[in-house]
Amino acid sequence: MRRMVCVIAVLCSCVLAGPARAQQQPKPEDPEDEKKIGLWLDQGISTGLSANKSLDVEFHERFDEGASNLFEYFVQGGVAFRLRPWFTLTPIYRYQRFPGNPAIAYENRLQLNLTLSTSRGPWRPILRTLIEGRFPDDRPASARLRFRPGVEYTLPLRTAWRPVLVVNNEFFIVPGNNPFANGGSSYTQNRFQVGVRLPIADSFSVRPFYLLQSVNLPAGWDTNEIVGISLAYKVPRKTR
Repeated sequence: MRRMVCVIAVLCSCVLAGPARAQQQPKPEDPEDEKKIGLWLDQGISTGLSANKSLDVEFHERFDEGASNLFEYFVQGGVAFRLRPWFTLTPIYRYQRFPGNPAIAYENRLQLNLTLSTSRGPWRPILRTLIEGRFPDDRPASARLRFRPGVEYTLPLRTAWRPVLVVNNEFFIVPGNNPFANGGSSYTQNRFQVGVRLPIADSFSVRPFYLLQSVNLPAGWDTNEIVGISLAYKVPRKTR
């Protein structure tokens, strides 16, 4: 009888200890979530491999807490295949680090970028779809879909290189298991962005932008403001 009581006591303690451990170790917040006012710096380099193919490499730095804390930086690269004048396919590999994050130190990410675009006078509607496979440090792998409809408008100015107004809104969907803390919905994040691309030369442009990042957390949606500067350089092709 005493043995039976001891066994029951041990089982009860295990059952009670399980939820306690689960409560002590909640899912960490997605390390790419912004906090307070942020500053994003982007640098992109593209070099042509052929008439419809190019190698694209990008460097990104993310600061939050009033642009005082470097909480994320990453590098990514891929080959863009322009299969049609209106369709570009780009497989991408990204490696990113999260300095100072106690839960996640780094992440490997595989992406497939599908971009549809067409020109209608000064207007250029664009739909970018990103299919992501995320492989973070010490967390289960997960998939994510990102849909970013937008439009570009070339301003009718009498200059050699006309500025382009860029407006888009990106929706983040996690269709399956999400290893990060969230509000219980597959719709996990939203980014609204507006900026102006300023061509400096045929191969170089600067794009200052303003972005609102909204994240679906267990306590509700959290929105933060971000300002950023994106630099883009296209290596001129040598003509024979």
